[in-house]
Amino acid sequence: MDFKSLIQLLDHFKDEETCIAHYEAIRWGGNPACPHCGSLKPYKTKRGWRCSDKECKKDFTVKTGTIFQSSNIKFRIWFAAIYLATTCKKGISSVQLATQLNISQPTAWFLLHRIREMLKDKSPRMLGENNMVEGDETYLGGSEKFKHYGKKRSQKNPELTNEGKPYKAKKVILGLIERNGKVVIKHVPDATTSNMVPFIHTHVVKGAEIHTDEAPVYRKLRKNYTHKSVKHAVGVYVDGNVYTNTIENFWSVLKRGINGIYHQVSDKHVSRYLDEFAARFNTRELTPQERFDGFLEDAESVLGYKALTENY
Repeated sequence: MDFKSLIQLLDHFKDEETCIAHYEAIRWGGNPACPHCGSLKPYKTKRGWRCSDKECKKDFTVKTGTIFQSSNIKFRIWFAAIYLATTCKKGISSVQLATQLNISQPTAWFLLHRIREMLKDKSPRMLGENNMVEGDETYLGGSEKFKHYGKKRSQKNPELTNEGKPYKAKKVILGLIERNGKVVIKHVPDATTSNMVPFIHTHVVKGAEIHTDEAPVYRKLRKNYTHKSVKHAVGVYVDGNVYTNTIENFWSVLKRGINGIYHQVSDKHVSRYLDEFAARFNTRELTPQERFDGFLEDAESVLGYKALTENY
């Protein structure tokens, strides 16, 4: 069944048993494995499974070692949250999710961050094998000219605002996108060669064609890539097939989501939000169910509340 709406998803996953059976099939494929030692010979218990290995003998459920671990929230609510978080193009806020699923806002906030943990790429994604790559940087954060005087950067001490609090500079986001392909984005301290070039080396195959603007940070790319640029400073945005419009369109979606749905994000959590937007974009050609099941396959990661809120 292809879930084309939240109602269809909830009609299909009508009870906890159906949800558990679905996730067990995705995670184990009919061969339950102990998440503690990897043994393939567990046996069923009233509350889940127990490992039969003499050195282990630990109990576990299909939730153990996943984003669902230690959660009292029913799978049906989890599945609805995953569906909404991955199908809403600009994302969904914890306030909206709480209203939709009849849960508290703090619970919705925690669910969404665990879902973002599931959405992040587990290994470096390589671009440029099939098409040219566009590179660019953007900035997240309010415009300085619209800030209240007290929130603006102090002229006497750039580290502080005019009211004496630590000044929060805009967040620098680097991005690479393969035309008609995938995107990779990353939060960095500043848009310098020392940040951009290693990022490109990590995610773009050597010898690929890369298009950027004329910023000096990209000059070293000629050594390993076919580098072409457009001169935005003089009003040139397209030169034949050389442009950065694709990545700039992605930035528009990202900013509409961050500014319109989430309003503001902290330095601590901004990378999780970037993972969310990249995951939705990179699965845009899949059906809702293909996307849903594909993300469930990557749910084997644990994010505790303490780690999430530490130093927050």
